[in-house]
Amino acid sequence: MLMLAGGGEACTDIDHLRGQDTLFGSVPSASTMYRTITSLSPKLVDDLWSAMADVRAKMWDRALLTSGDDVVRLDIDATLIDVHSENKQGAEPTYKRGYGLHPIFIFADATGETLGAMLRPGNAGANTVTDHLDLLDQAIGQLPTKIAAGHRVGNDSNLVARPVQVRADSAGCTEGFVHGCRARNIGFAVVARRNANIHAAISNIYVNDARWQPAQTQAGTIRKGAEVAEITNLDAWPTGTRLIVRREPKHPGAQRSLFPSDNYRYWGHYTDADATVDPVECDRIMRAHAHVEDHIQRLKDSGLERMPFSDFDHNAAWTALVAWADTLVRWFQRLTLQGELATANPKRLRWQLWHTPARLIYSARRHIMRLLDTWPATPDLLAAYTRINAIV
Repeated sequence: MLMLAGGGEACTDIDHLRGQDTLFGSVPSASTMYRTITSLSPKLVDDLWSAMADVRAKMWDRALLTSGDDVVRLDIDATLIDVHSENKQGAEPTYKRGYGLHPIFIFADATGETLGAMLRPGNAGANTVTDHLDLLDQAIGQLPTKIAAGHRVGNDSNLVARPVQVRADSAGCTEGFVHGCRARNIGFAVVARRNANIHAAISNIYVNDARWQPAQTQAGTIRKGAEVAEITNLDAWPTGTRLIVRREPKHPGAQRSLFPSDNYRYWGHYTDADATVDPVECDRIMRAHAHVEDHIQRLKDSGLERMPFSDFDHNAAWTALVAWADTLVRWFQRLTLQGELATANPKRLRWQLWHTPARLIYSARRHIMRLLDTWPATPDLLAAYTRINAIV
């Protein structure tokens, strides 16, 4: 995981850590690491996820994330990994006419941590209900006990101590998934697909209908030109489901719209958010699902795009290692860094922190790491060490 965080993409990259055993201890060879990863069976990977959950509970408690009663939001999304070899198991033609694998992930919105990962063949369906629900169950198993209470299949809703909501793009817009969320006492917000029912519903709202309200940005300011309205009485969806529709002035190159119009582009989502949450706030919360793109990009910058093994299970273990490495970095950022570095992407962290030039000396029976005074991130590194000492 340390090798992946530092930018490694293959087992042989571990050799870059072997020259400083004073810093890193006994670092395994590339061949030893290869044998270790290829020995990680699916059952052992599951056990390691459980171990991560134990540490996560302590970290969330220290970061005060387990207190309060705010909604815990989870985000599901999949991505495509290009593979340039036919010798890798699971590599198949993808829906974008490429060739590779199709992993799917679930993240905690508050921290960006990967709570679940599932490597899938390249031809895996985008809207497979079982994959989404299995991933959701994996994420609930990663949450601290207080938050996970009441969110497993068949649990009494009275057991819920903290509300949980899952967001997904149109791949999650299936009756099976949203009813599965309801069976777990989990709220949902999923991007709506274009169909005749939505077409008819939007047709019933006049352009100047009073239900259209100004949309807001994530900062709470007015989103220029964008408006939001709510549509109810939806058939085949769980009781209490609302359809929130947003329209914006059409611009060149605009994506496909829910409703044909020469003047506006329409976009919407289904949610079972409480009626006390107004449509504008529902729209603002759902648009924050876009954070998932940043989370996936971090994984791709940390080894996800390089599947180094031919065996599918071995690459699945590699995918889990990538997710855990990113999670360790997120914990480090949250507990020890401030300012822009607290949310910086992997490339910036490597340039400013991980790859900082320094000299290790031995003086007065102590090892001392001397940093360059002129290195831009030296103050940030020293501040991080101070916070680490305070935590310990």
